[in-house]
Amino acid sequence: MKLNLRVWRQKNADAPGAMAVYEVDGISRDMSFLEMLDTLNEELILGGEDPVAFDHDCREGICGACSLVINGDAHGPERTTTCQLHMRSFRDGDTIDIEPWRASAFPVVKDLVVDRSAFDRIIQAGGYVSVPTGSAPEAHATPVPKADADSAFEHAECIGCGACVAACPNGSAMLFTSAKINHLNVLPQGAPERETRVLDMVAAMDGEGFGGCTLTGECATACPKGIPLPSIAAMNREWLRATRTSGR
Repeated sequence: MKLNLRVWRQKNADAPGAMAVYEVDGISRDMSFLEMLDTLNEELILGGEDPVAFDHDCREGICGACSLVINGDAHGPERTTTCQLHMRSFRDGDTIDIEPWRASAFPVVKDLVVDRSAFDRIIQAGGYVSVPTGSAPEAHATPVPKADADSAFEHAECIGCGACVAACPNGSAMLFTSAKINHLNVLPQGAPERETRVLDMVAAMDGEGFGGCTLTGECATACPKGIPLPSIAAMNREWLRATRTSGR
């Protein structure tokens, strides 16, 4: 395959950025999108140019590091992570636009790399449970209803990639935050911090400068792990409950 790439290049957070045009040839349909970028970077390095900086780690759709807007879609045309997107999703001769996540809370570091530490600070505000020291408790000592366990597992699938923020026209982090809150709040292990968790994590989210949620649903559509849109409503109910009982 021969492709025309329009790639966002930005030297650092303070420098102006612009789209640069590259042509790559000999791309296999079985390559992942990141392998295609590796091929581009090999050519750039051989030509004495600075390679394109982009985030990656496991390349197995687990870590959430890969973060590209491809032809206007977070992670590209398929509902998967960028590292699991394959070039057979494109056609020979295609022009592909490649940009970083666009959100004020995700400032560009260089080229396609953005700073997503805002997510870390949201989790630090309450994404944990109290764990007593000593021997491990009996696995079945605290029964969990299957519906609650299924809900917890569903929300725990969030990998924190930020596609929800990139896809949202408001740059909202409500889907991410709701996933991190709901997967703990439905379990008995999360009960001690149930109220403070939702209040503190929502406050941290607002403090990071993410946009407000208007339930357009683009976040759930773009989520590669299928976090459901009703997760946001569940978080809102938790927040209202906590504000009434805590007086905060």
